[in-house]
Amino acid sequence: MEEGSEILQLYEIQYSDLLLLSSSSSSCSHYQEKMIMENLGPTGPGLLAITNVPDASLLRRKLLPLARKLALLSPDDRKRILRDHNLGSDVPLKNPDRNVSSFAMQLKYAQGTEAIESKPSDGVGSHLNLENETMGRISDIEDDVFDNLENMFKALGLCMMEIGLCLARICDTAIGGNELEQSLLESCAAKGRLIHYHSMVDSLVLREAGPKKGSSKRNANNHARSKENLLKGANLDTNGNEVRLCEIHPNLWQQWHYDYGIFTLLTDPMFLLSSHRTTVKSEFSNSSGQECASPSGHSYLQVFHPNKNKVLMVKASPESFIVQVGESADILSKGKLRSTLHCVRRPARFENLSRETFVVFLQPAWSKTFSISDYPMEHYNPSVHHLEQAEEHYFADQDQNALTQEIQKIVPPLSARLKDGMTFAEFSRETTKQYYGGGGLQSNK
Repeated sequence: MEEGSEILQLYEIQYSDLLLLSSSSSSCSHYQEKMIMENLGPTGPGLLAITNVPDASLLRRKLLPLARKLALLSPDDRKRILRDHNLGSDVPLKNPDRNVSSFAMQLKYAQGTEAIESKPSDGVGSHLNLENETMGRISDIEDDVFDNLENMFKALGLCMMEIGLCLARICDTAIGGNELEQSLLESCAAKGRLIHYHSMVDSLVLREAGPKKGSSKRNANNHARSKENLLKGANLDTNGNEVRLCEIHPNLWQQWHYDYGIFTLLTDPMFLLSSHRTTVKSEFSNSSGQECASPSGHSYLQVFHPNKNKVLMVKASPESFIVQVGESADILSKGKLRSTLHCVRRPARFENLSRETFVVFLQPAWSKTFSISDYPMEHYNPSVHHLEQAEEHYFADQDQNALTQEIQKIVPPLSARLKDGMTFAEFSRETTKQYYGGGGLQSNK
C-alpha cells in the first residue's frame, strides 16, 4: 500500500502572497484565491501548504528534535521540564506502550487582539507581540537544549495561528461574511502540540525502562511479545486510546479521523534515526537521534480524497506549513470548505525511524452554536454518497474500494455526532465519545 500510494503534491502559496491576499486593500489576482478555495473546497483534497515563512526554518529545526528528547526523558526529569515551561500532555506518558508522545500548551491570540487584526507586516515576531529577544536567543541554546523550549513553542505556534487567521479571512472573502475569522478570534486561544511518533526502537527502550514486575522469565516473555506487537504495528490514537487495527491498514502511527476544529496547521515533519543497538542508559543520555530525509520523500500523512475515492500520500516542500480543514470549518462554511479525513502511516522496514512534528489546532469558542440548515446532506451523511461513488469505482479499483469501506467502519459519520443547535463543546465531546469511548468505533473493545 505504502509504495503504491498515489502522491498528492500540495498546492503551495508563499507566505508573502498569503499576507497580501488577506489584506482588505489587496489588489492581487483572484487566481490564487480561486486555487485556495479549489483545494480547500468540496472538490479538493482539503489541504494546502504555506511556504517561505520568515524564521520558520530555524524554529522548526530547533524545536522539533526536542519532542523525542522529551519523550525519552526519565519521568521525573520530564515532569520537571514540562512544569518549568508551562507544558502539559494529552496522552498518558506513564504508559510505556504508547506510540505517540504529545506535549501541549494553550496559545493565546494576543497580548491584545489589536496585534492580530492590524495589517500584517513582514516578520513573525511583529504580528503577535512576541518578545523582541526571542529569535535572538534561539540560536544560543545548545548548552541546555530545553532552556528556550517555551519561547520557541510560543513563537512557532503564534506564527501558525496568524497564518490560520489570514487563511480564514481569505476564505471568508470568497464565501461571504466573516464567520471563520470571527469564530477563531472569539475562541481567544488555540492548542499547540509538539508530537513525537515513536520508532519501534524508542518504544522498546521505554518498555525496558518501565517498572519491572514478576519474574525475570515473565519479563523476558513480555518483552518478546512487546517487540512482536510493535512489528505488527499496534498503535495509539493521539488521545492515548488503544486502537484496534483492521488488517487492511495495520501499520499506522495514527488512525483515520477528522479533526473537529476549524483549521489544523502542521510543520512538514522531521525524521530522526536512532541506533539499532541501544540501551536505556544510552538513549536517555543521548536521545537526539540523527536527522534524515524521509525514506520515500513524502510526509507519511495520508488523506482520503472523497471525490477521487482514493487514499493519497501527502508531499509538501521541506519546511513548509501544511493546512488542513477541520469539521467546524466545513459546518460553518455550509460545505464550501471540505474537512480532511486523514491518518499517519508508519514507514515500512524502518524500526529506528521516528517522526517529529508541531501542530496547532484552531477551533471556535466552546460556546459556538452550530446550525445544519443549508448544510449539504452528502457531507452530513456521507455513507450513501460514498457507497454510490464506490460502486462507480468498484470494477476499476477493487483494492481501493475495499480500503474505503474499511475506513468507513472506524470513522463515525458526522450525522451521528452533530445535531442542529449543538455547541462546539457538545460536538467535540460527542465526537470523542464516538471515536474512543466505551462503545466507540476506535475503542479497545
